[in-house]
Amino acid sequence: MALSTGDKAPQFTLFNTEKKQVSLSDFEGQNVVLLFFPLAFTDVCSEEMCTIRDSYQKYDSMNAQVLGISVDSLFTLEKFAEEQRINFPLLSDFNKEVSRSYDALYEEFVFDMQGVSKRASFVIDSNGTVRYAHIQENAGDLPDFDAILEALSKLS
Repeated sequence: MALSTGDKAPQFTLFNTEKKQVSLSDFEGQNVVLLFFPLAFTDVCSEEMCTIRDSYQKYDSMNAQVLGISVDSLFTLEKFAEEQRINFPLLSDFNKEVSRSYDALYEEFVFDMQGVSKRASFVIDSNGTVRYAHIQENAGDLPDFDAILEALSKLS
């Protein structure tokens, strides 16, 4: 079942590229932007993560922690973050549990790949409530960064 505005965000704990556990509850009292993305090193995913990297100060000034999530291994994400100079945490949902709980998982993707994160964005307020939720119909489309920032601005 898809998450909607007003729903409680599903809790999770995943590993980041520094091989440390990160939980949604770690950011209690802070707004969180979750960005699910299909695959590291692909053109659109690189553009998405680099767009956030280059505008991260906007999110930080709005008391928002951005978290990128994909089903890539933490080792792949570590290399991706290093090469792209990503300045926010990337989390590995290798077991696909979090992508599934946010209804952001393709059962069938391109080239017969199964179980790949959909491109999806969620804004979660400081109380853990979803304030913006959008799952891209087409994985080739970038998230609506303006809509994400607008949702965050309403929380300030």
